[in-house]
Amino acid sequence: MTETRKNRWLLNLVLIVATVGLLGVTMLPLVTSAISSNSQANKPNPSPSQAATPQDQKADIEAQARGYEEVLKREPENSTALRGLLEARLKLNDVKGVIDPLEKLVKLNPNQTEYAVLLAQAKQQLNDPEGAAQAYRNILQSKPGDLNALAGISDLLIKQKRPEAAIGLLQDTLKQAPTANKTQPNSVDTTAVQVLLGKVFASQKRYDEALTTFDEASKTNANDFQPVLYKALVLKEQGKNDEAKPLFDKATSLAPAQFKDQITRLSTTQPSASESGTTSPTTSPTNSAPATPNPGAAPTNPAQSN
Repeated sequence: MTETRKNRWLLNLVLIVATVGLLGVTMLPLVTSAISSNSQANKPNPSPSQAATPQDQKADIEAQARGYEEVLKREPENSTALRGLLEARLKLNDVKGVIDPLEKLVKLNPNQTEYAVLLAQAKQQLNDPEGAAQAYRNILQSKPGDLNALAGISDLLIKQKRPEAAIGLLQDTLKQAPTANKTQPNSVDTTAVQVLLGKVFASQKRYDEALTTFDEASKTNANDFQPVLYKALVLKEQGKNDEAKPLFDKATSLAPAQFKDQITRLSTTQPSASESGTTSPTTSPTNSAPATPNPGAAPTNPAQSN
């Protein structure tokens, strides 16, 4: 149940800052943040006089990486050293260098799917779509309702110009959800999968199907703000602002407090010229404000790591 809540939180963050069609929104820093949050929580912020230059910071991170590498020569399965090396290489934007520690962490922590998702994202950045797809499939074999894996592989399929495959995957997941949830309660979040399916339809400008899917998601969970928000965004994209406004208001009333201001901004911001084409924003938990959603925007490539 704890892992389901964690995945739900990650997906909520993805959904609120992403475009409607953006299934590949920057998961790399999102997952990295989730992995490293505990280690960062107890670190004091340096005072202005203690602030290091970028060169000093890079040298320090490189030294940390070498230290972890030395530990791993003696203890190749030391999880603490592997996580430290992973974080150091991510900070250095060494995407190729994170593959080895991630593969080991995936084997050592089969139930922590964030590592496998991050591995898939890294392989996708390195132009290894087959490796990324296999990493996602490995997750879905044991956890068919894993939301991050479903979003990631759907994004990958869309980038490969295979939207029907993404649609079929999500529809099959929904068909199998009752059986999966009987075997393992709450293993498939039906509402969230329906929202992902609606986003895929919207990314292909299949707006009627997207609206129907968001309606079905609202029926599944009347208290979830996400399908209401995305229906409003699709209507707004179609120029139906009068129909969209009460839905934005409803989404605001249903949403947790931390999302209300963002929804208000989404409801009032006009799409820019760049957002009407094939580009989409990249975001991370440190961004101060989300970009304007565009239901028809195509997914972008994963952003660089933290």
